Amino acid sequence: MSPEPAEHTLRGQSGPRQRPDACPGVIALHQAADGGLARVRVPGGVLTAAQLQVLSRAAEELGDGDLELTSRANLQIRALPASAASELSQRLYDAGLLPSFTHERVRNIVASPLSGLDGLSSYDVLPVAAELDRLLCASASLAELPGRFLYFADGGRRRVPRRTSCAAIHRLARRRARRRARPAP
Repeated sequence: MSPEPAEHTLRGQSGPRQRPDACPGVIALHQAADGGLARVRVPGGVLTAAQLQVLSRAAEELGDGDLELTSRANLQIRALPASAASELSQRLYDAGLLPSFTHERVRNIVASPLSGLDGLSSYDVLPVAAELDRLLCASASLAELPGRFLYFADGGRRRVPRRTSCAAIHRLARRRARRRARPAP
């Protein structure tokens, strides 16, 4: 099943999109020079050990054996034969990595990687990223967003670039009042 052209405007475009979204996904593999390429969305960058093991096995058994980390914190498996799409999709679905077949390319949610772990973030955004993913998958109309649409959640660290996101959630760090020592009279 090939996707229909989406009717929305992207930055730098003057009108609606005239062709299907070409952003790689899992269900329809992107054809690269070395074979099929599957991009697995990992909202918030959170994986369980079991999910990482499923991805590692899939890369080894179906692709070239490597998992690539993208600049948007997604993972890629390369050198996949065209026949691997169905098996890869099923493995990822069973592991909880593909909760929606219709929304699989629009689940681009980047979060501060150490949010809630290091004490420097003023807010743990990982639960926000998980809820955003749930809400995104629950809305049929949001499946039409382009695969390059990027959500960004920052807990106050400002370590993820703002300019690359299409929608952002920021928790601004509270400024601490600095007391200046007054000279003795």
